[in-house]
Amino acid sequence: MRLSLAEIADLVKGEIIGDEQIDITGVNSLDKAEKGDISFFYDTRYSDQAGNTRASALVVSEKLQNFPGSQIIAPDPRLAYALLAGLFAPPVPRFHGISDKAFLHETSSTGNNVSIYPMVYAGKDTVIGDNVILFPGVFIGDRVKIGNNSVLYANVSVMQDCLIGANMVIHSGCVIGSDGFGYVPGEQGNVKIPQLGNVQIDDDVEIGANSTIDRAAHGTTHIKKGVKIDNLVQIAHNVVVGENSILVAQAGISGSVDIGKNVIIGGQVGIRDHVSIGDHAQVGSGSGVHKSLDEGEAALGNPTLPPRLWLKTRALIERLPDMNKKIRELEKRMKETKKKE
Repeated sequence: MRLSLAEIADLVKGEIIGDEQIDITGVNSLDKAEKGDISFFYDTRYSDQAGNTRASALVVSEKLQNFPGSQIIAPDPRLAYALLAGLFAPPVPRFHGISDKAFLHETSSTGNNVSIYPMVYAGKDTVIGDNVILFPGVFIGDRVKIGNNSVLYANVSVMQDCLIGANMVIHSGCVIGSDGFGYVPGEQGNVKIPQLGNVQIDDDVEIGANSTIDRAAHGTTHIKKGVKIDNLVQIAHNVVVGENSILVAQAGISGSVDIGKNVIIGGQVGIRDHVSIGDHAQVGSGSGVHKSLDEGEAALGNPTLPPRLWLKTRALIERLPDMNKKIRELEKRMKETKKKE
């Protein structure tokens, strides 16, 4: 692909300083860029790299004095990078048509321009939309529906009755609609609670590799529009995740948790069952959430505390032995003083 700097500036809604007719043929990091590449600068830690880069142009938030080439002043260089890198990214590889080594039940239906690789299985009454790509090893259970333009990478399993929206990306190894974890102790051991619901995932969601989303005991486990889920995330039965929320790697969401819109859940966060997380809340990495969080609330630690309080508390931990020693000394001196009285 080849774009002029003027075309790029129009895409990222930026202002050009320098030659707007420069041809850009690639996107690269500051230290690896060559002539024809465009790079991005938004972190002052890399000021030296920005001054020495070989890139033909930079996207910056304000004019960079130590870079002699053309620049695009953009309101958000990180967003500009995401928009532009998407243009230069290679397309998802496609198998032409439906492989004769795939199995699609006679009652299933497929839309236009699908790409179905060998070793795909689609069960009874499945509906596969237009432009869908299914990689080898994908399992589609009975009555599953997959929306237009969705991509399911190798070895994804979507179990019966689940609903997958449009423009979805599900990375390798994900399991959608496995049974929720529910048992009741009985005389003969743990008795399984049948999981009778399903999973619904709305449009524009991306799910990282080896993540799992359990079907509901009753009703629906619901992942709403625009949610982004990292690798190795576990979402239990009857969870609701609101629009545009982000769940980072190794987070574990227990059953019947209600997560609002635009929430950020950090890596390795654990959330207990039946709590709610308000819109725009943020939970720091490694935290344990044992109670509900209000809209816009930030939480850190295990159990969670307001971030400033948690940091103050954490800073005291290493001082506790010394503080304890001093307290004991004070107590001893007070006892001795009382004896003299």
